[in-house]
Amino acid sequence: MLDRLAELAELRRLAGDGPDPDATTRQHARGKLTARERIDLLLDKGSFNELEPLRRHRATGFGLEDRRPHTDGVVTGWGTVGNRTVFVYAHDFRIFGGALGEAHAEKIHKIMDMAAAAGAPLVSLNDGAGARIQEGVTALAGYGGIFKRNTRSSGVIPQISVMLGPCAGGAAYSPALTDFVFMVRDTSQMFITGPDVVAAVTGEEVGQNDLGGADVHATVSGVAHFVHDDERTCLEDVRFLLSLLPQNNRETPPVAPTDDPPDRRCAALLDLVPVDGNQPYDMRQVIEEITDDGQFMEIHERWATNVIVAIGRLEGHAAGFVANQPRSLAGVLDIHASEKAARFVQFCDAFNIPLVTLIDVPGFLPGVGQEHGGIIRHGAKLLYAYCNATVPRISLVLRKAYGGAYIVMDSRSVGADISYVWPTNEIAVMGAEGAANVIFRRQIAAADDADETRARLVRQYKNELVHPYYAAERGLVDDVIDPVDTRTALIRALRMLRTKHADLPERKHGNPPQ
Repeated sequence: MLDRLAELAELRRLAGDGPDPDATTRQHARGKLTARERIDLLLDKGSFNELEPLRRHRATGFGLEDRRPHTDGVVTGWGTVGNRTVFVYAHDFRIFGGALGEAHAEKIHKIMDMAAAAGAPLVSLNDGAGARIQEGVTALAGYGGIFKRNTRSSGVIPQISVMLGPCAGGAAYSPALTDFVFMVRDTSQMFITGPDVVAAVTGEEVGQNDLGGADVHATVSGVAHFVHDDERTCLEDVRFLLSLLPQNNRETPPVAPTDDPPDRRCAALLDLVPVDGNQPYDMRQVIEEITDDGQFMEIHERWATNVIVAIGRLEGHAAGFVANQPRSLAGVLDIHASEKAARFVQFCDAFNIPLVTLIDVPGFLPGVGQEHGGIIRHGAKLLYAYCNATVPRISLVLRKAYGGAYIVMDSRSVGADISYVWPTNEIAVMGAEGAANVIFRRQIAAADDADETRARLVRQYKNELVHPYYAAERGLVDDVIDPVDTRTALIRALRMLRTKHADLPERKHGNPPQ
């Protein structure tokens, strides 16, 4: 028995160290941690339980028969984050460059099935060179099994992809199917076709980072939700995100104790938000003033910056915030902002996270590019997401809410449970100046003093249709609140809505605009 135990210990040591003694040194020289080092940073200390550490591939030919390292290049198992179960798999770049083969894929399939059955989040630590060429179509089939499981678990358990190395070809579709993608600058890249293929087909010369690096995906493509300078801070943020999320779609997010009083007055909001609707301000400061201890986690911070999506807490309970950002494009909605907000709304609805929508929107971005790019189709995605959401929904108009953008931003008419406005709100089809120019164009054109006539008619339109209490008088908003009472009003409304139950019509699934 002692001999057998010694043999087992040696096998486990080899599985941890990798087949090449210098492989770890080379991995560190690239500025990257090993698979197990990453898992140790992600999970609570000592909580990791590894599955199939002695698994090896069965392939023959092309030199593989003489290279059969344990783990087959992926470490899988479960542990805890904040004492809650989390499943994880991590590519080991030291073995076959983390490339996926049949046994490798089967290990991932197994851990994905276990996560779904246990109802716990799944985190993938990606650092692989794609499909293992020597194993041919069986490697490709392995990716198909991953994609199928990503899709089946979508909206059932949180799925987080952490990009810590290369991810090319079909392998990139698994992260794209998950809820959140983290990337690390300089060491992680994602693309369907690499620089060599791009150069051969299109003649464009481009480096890996310029083609699919972290900053590109954070600002241009919108593929990456979070970007970090190093792996340690990246994995710390993954832990923080998990602390805000429920284990699955049947639970609510965990409640965190807070010393921030629920009835705290937010006097700073009076100075943060200018009364003049044309003056910009930073909506992040509004969210910071409202949330517990000013803490929240912004998602897609550098993409589609004219809308903010974030998760914060109110009275210890997680809440999703969707807000126009007047500092970027005056807070208008465009194609990318609509897509960004729509997917976030869908995520919050899937995982029982209440929605708070902060509105200060002048409309949709006009222009040929937007119309030809399908702003109707993309704007409808946000409308569909809100109309379909059954979680508690509270909307608040801070200043202006014009046209179709007002309706789309979770207005009362599309199902907001509670709709508040500040006394500075202007809800209308369009701004008073534009409306007067349309309605009274003939009177203005015929007047001897056109400027004075226009100004008078603008005042008339404002007084009759755009004054702060017009919508409240018609029951289209529930109350006009003092800005300093915003936090208190939101918390009281969310308390009331915690037992909300809403039924959707029986159907297989809807057909959202694409």
